[in-house]
Amino acid sequence: MESDTDNTTNLVLLDETHDVHLQSWLACANQHPDYPIQNLPMGVFKQTGTSARCGVAIGDYIIDLHALAQQNPFSGLASDALKTLTGSTLNAFMALDKAYSRAFRLALSQVLRKGAREETLIRNTLVDANDVHMCMPCEIKDYTDFYTSIYHATSVGKLFRPDNPLLPNYQWLPIGYHGRASSIQLSGTPVKRPLGQRLNQQEQPELGPTKKLDYEVELGIFVGRPSTQFQPISMAQAESHFFGVCMLNDWSARDIQAWEYQPLGPFLSKNFITTISPWITTAEALAPFRTSPTEYESRPYVDALNSTSNTQAGALDIKMCCTLQTEKMRTDKLPPMKLSETSFKHAFWTIAQMISHHTQTGCNLNAGDLFGSGTQSGPTPDEAGSLLELTEGGKLPLQLPNGEQRTFLEDGDIIEIRGYCTAPSGLRLSIGTVTSHVLSSEKNNIFHSTAEATS
Repeated sequence: MESDTDNTTNLVLLDETHDVHLQSWLACANQHPDYPIQNLPMGVFKQTGTSARCGVAIGDYIIDLHALAQQNPFSGLASDALKTLTGSTLNAFMALDKAYSRAFRLALSQVLRKGAREETLIRNTLVDANDVHMCMPCEIKDYTDFYTSIYHATSVGKLFRPDNPLLPNYQWLPIGYHGRASSIQLSGTPVKRPLGQRLNQQEQPELGPTKKLDYEVELGIFVGRPSTQFQPISMAQAESHFFGVCMLNDWSARDIQAWEYQPLGPFLSKNFITTISPWITTAEALAPFRTSPTEYESRPYVDALNSTSNTQAGALDIKMCCTLQTEKMRTDKLPPMKLSETSFKHAFWTIAQMISHHTQTGCNLNAGDLFGSGTQSGPTPDEAGSLLELTEGGKLPLQLPNGEQRTFLEDGDIIEIRGYCTAPSGLRLSIGTVTSHVLSSEKNNIFHSTAEATS
């Protein structure tokens, strides 16, 4: 097992890169609502006629890290880190020790600031974000979906077990299951209504398209530094394996799920697609939005899942907003309707606890592994992160502004989940946007959002 020393340096602390007063020589980055100089999210992009390259978003542009590496403007750990970013995925960079990613972020921040002598050099590496196609940021070999929202777990539990909604193990360990990495797709990929076995009105199983397609508002969590098999990651070391986050929609076919999930849990009802936003907001960028985990009554103390740093600042205040726009709303030129908004700070389990628990048996993690946080819901009804909760399993149809109703998603619907952070200082940055268009099981025309392809 890794050292149990509770070393808070594994938490990324505030430094000069988070200063809200920092200004860049790139004018569009100053007070940018998504990608100011304090964010610097990482991803992979492709221009027409070129191979995929690693990049960093800044304002309305992308820094081509392959081109930057050819100029080699950094020294020390930052230079070493930059050398890992000349390929078509972020995996090699993600696998580095935190000292490298911190040094890289600091060096990049310094050359982007107003007055930096490297301005001309960096300008020559900029690519207009409107002229690129975003790619998967890393190779994702493993995907685990957790169940960290106690509000979601309780709401869903009430639908099936009114007298005992929360199962006894929930507050003792982070519940999760291994998902399907092969069907993880980027924002903008259409969702073809899946076929599956479900019960008909006569309570007999039949094969057909799901009638209860649902979205799930989740945070995507990327593993950075890998771990060794049979060597569990302690809570004191868990943050050193956390690379960054994106937004995630873990689609569900509720009727298929209801029939198949006993006794082993979800299978085909969850494996047809999981959608993520293209940019990874790094753990370093999230430092200003750290907070202490929400206190809950009757939470048992589990020694293996506690540390001083986690108690002080293990949670993240990441806002998560979900909207729906139906086909008729688009025809009538009506804006999307907000379905819910909540914060990841309400999660019962933190990222460090997910990482540590995942390895408790000795399971090894690899750079680029993806966790889903599970559906994120808050303490009030308007913070529910799925239609399953908002409509109480379909019993209370959702009333839309144009007179339409929804219990579950219909063909033509577009779901958008947007994440962002705001600090008392006024600092705001994007966590990403994931947008998906629901198609019928007979269609598979391509949905493409220019705005999303560059955000």
